[in-house]
This record gives sequence, C-alpha cells and structure tokens, in this order.
Amino acid sequence: METSEISSKEDAIKFVANQGKLLEKVSEEFRDDEDVVKKALENDAEAIEFASDRIKDNKEIMLFAINKAPWTAYYASERLKKDRELIMESVKTYGQTLYFASEKLRDDYEVVKTAVSNKGIIIKYASFRLRDDEEIAKIAINQNKIAYHYISERLKNDEEIKKLCE
Repeated sequence: METSEISSKEDAIKFVANQGKLLEKVSEEFRDDEDVVKKALENDAEAIEFASDRIKDNKEIMLFAINKAPWTAYYASERLKKDRELIMESVKTYGQTLYFASEKLRDDYEVVKTAVSNKGIIIKYASFRLRDDEEIAKIAINQNKIAYHYISERLKNDEEIKKLCE
C-alpha cells in the first residue's frame, strides 16, 4: 500500500500494523488518531516519535509506549515529563529517563533512588540535595563506581563511601 492510497482510518491502521514506524509516513490526521497510533505502538513502541504532540501529551498512550520501551519517555510532552507516575514507570528499568524528567522529579527521593538503582551514573542529573543523600549515593556507587564523581563533596570525603569505590 502506498501512502497516497491511505484515505481512511482503517487503511492507516493496516498500514502501520506490521511496521509501527510507518506512522511517520501517514498524514497528520492519522498521526493524531489514538487508534492508529496505538496500533503502531503495538508493533513498535518507538513509533511514538512520529505521533502528534497531542498524542504525546496523552498519559495513557505514553504509558503504553513506556511499558513496551521505557526510553520512549523522551518523547513525552513537557507536561508529562513532570508526571511522577509516568516518569517512575520509565525509571524502573531505564534510569536515563531522569535526564528528561522535570526539575521537581529530579529532586524526588523515590524517583531518583529508582533511577540510580539501575543506572548509577545518572545521579549526575539528580538535584544537589539528593546528590548529598548518603543512601542514594551508596546505591548509585554500588551500581556504577563512576557515580562517585557526581556525588556531593561532603560525601566524597566520607570514609564509608570511599570504601565502596575500592
């Protein structure tokens, strides 16, 4: 099927069903259609990149994409990058999402703790307050010793923390 032949929602759904990233090739109308986008995401969650801004601001659809591919939180709207539930869902398995999270969530103890549990070095994007938190620092360093370089000066001088790097 050629993109010029896609004139109905049903055609668009068939077009993206087996190759989700073909969402890029359909008209704006269909990239803004929840059913078409969901069908594309069922096949390839990374297709969210090609969805409309309105769809990227739809929490249900973004959670659907994140559950299949946690890094797709990158494509979430700015509003959703402030949504604790959405960001927590992503950082459970993809700590790098902390980089895209709002400033407030970078200062959220549970969000940061969850993120550094699977990507210690991401502590460098945590708030200064949490880079000075002993428990978070230990978790980050145990996950990746390089995280030591991003914790507070106070903790860098802590003997117990130093031993974690040996």
